Amino acid sequence: MGDKEALRVGSAVRRRRRALDLTLAAVAGRSGLSVPFLSQIENERARPSMRSLHRVADALETTAAELLAAADSCRVVDVVRADDAALAARPGVRHLVRGHHQLHAVEFTGEQDAGGEHQHRNDELMYVADGGAEVEAEGRAHRLEKGDTLFLSGGVLHRWRATRPGTRLVVVAVADHIEAVAL
Repeated sequence: MGDKEALRVGSAVRRRRRALDLTLAAVAGRSGLSVPFLSQIENERARPSMRSLHRVADALETTAAELLAAADSCRVVDVVRADDAALAARPGVRHLVRGHHQLHAVEFTGEQDAGGEHQHRNDELMYVADGGAEVEAEGRAHRLEKGDTLFLSGGVLHRWRATRPGTRLVVVAVADHIEAVAL
């Protein structure tokens, strides 16, 4: 593990610990590492050895590889160009975020019809960049025009369709693999 990766694993450790609702003391007890050392890891002031990272991962009910992958997703700066064909899922559907992250964003272009009903685990935001769309959520129809947004909390059953040619609808959601908790 290089210095950059080691220094940046702290935010992934902190997010995982908080997701499990554990204190630093609880993780220390599970891992056999000290609270001050764990705090330094989380604040990116200490570089854990692979052995220590494995102990932390075990304490957090995950793997060192998962923590490193989560650390990678924390530090990505990535520009997605409008003409990047590699991110086109199918005609009129383009991913706006490359890779596996906490945020999922897709642009739908043209007379798209999302088909059947959808229900996502986490929150979702729909933004009409151009044209218009109709979203049916919880049995009620919402007509959206250019510039309008619609927020759907996790678990809301919905379906949508473009209502005009040339419609561009951007959907941003917390990825399904994330367990978002209401505060």
